[in-house]
Amino acid sequence: MNTQNMPAAPRRRWSGTVMALLLAALVVASFASLPLHFAAFFTADAVASVAEFLGGFAPPETGAGFLRKTAVATAETLAMSAVGTLLAVAAGLLLAIPAAGRFGRAPRGIVRAVLNVLRSIPELVWASVLLIAAGLGPFPGALALGAHTAGVLGRLFADALENATPLPEQSLRTNGAAPMAAFFYATLPQTLPQMLSYTLYRWENNIRAAAILGVVGAGGLGQMLKYHLSLFQMQKAATVILAMLLLVALVDAASFWLRRSLTK
Repeated sequence: MNTQNMPAAPRRRWSGTVMALLLAALVVASFASLPLHFAAFFTADAVASVAEFLGGFAPPETGAGFLRKTAVATAETLAMSAVGTLLAVAAGLLLAIPAAGRFGRAPRGIVRAVLNVLRSIPELVWASVLLIAAGLGPFPGALALGAHTAGVLGRLFADALENATPLPEQSLRTNGAAPMAAFFYATLPQTLPQMLSYTLYRWENNIRAAAILGVVGAGGLGQMLKYHLSLFQMQKAATVILAMLLLVALVDAASFWLRRSLTK
């Protein structure tokens, strides 16, 4: 092969190498600065303590009354995650349109800053604040999930809209369609499968988050787990943990099946 007609090799940029070296130095500094005592996990006392603690969970509580109570809490956790995700989808889509630059650069920057704030605050912090305002129960938990997830989905939806092919919308606008009508008929259908995939993935995460939010008083399985652990009722806590694992597994399987059906 004649190499004389080959184009010149592109100039190597050193910024990537410098960034990789800085990240490596940060990782090394993190391990060096933290008092990590890995050997303490493998001592005889530690192994005996863990074995005794785990032994208290067996066998799980299987009484009919407690199983009914656990089923109600499972349904509450599932409903909390679903409502929070739906609220986040509605808010995220409304915020994604200006965040994608549909109304100019200034609204884009302002809305993206709002999205950064929403997703930077963890669900537990949102729940702690909203529990003071709305009281105990699943309602503030659903609002906390919606607030945090709206920031995540709003950013993902905005990026998807910005990366969509502009030609279909431009064709409609050239033929006299209104800007928003062209958006809803051309750009939004392109990104809808991707948005649905993002939504299902965040719903999986919200199932886990909803179970954790119960620890701060948002109801559901998390509240049951905190209650029984605080009373050292390990067998009942084991049943609640198994219900959490089963719920997450079922939602993961359903979400995976829906994502595959959407991408076919």
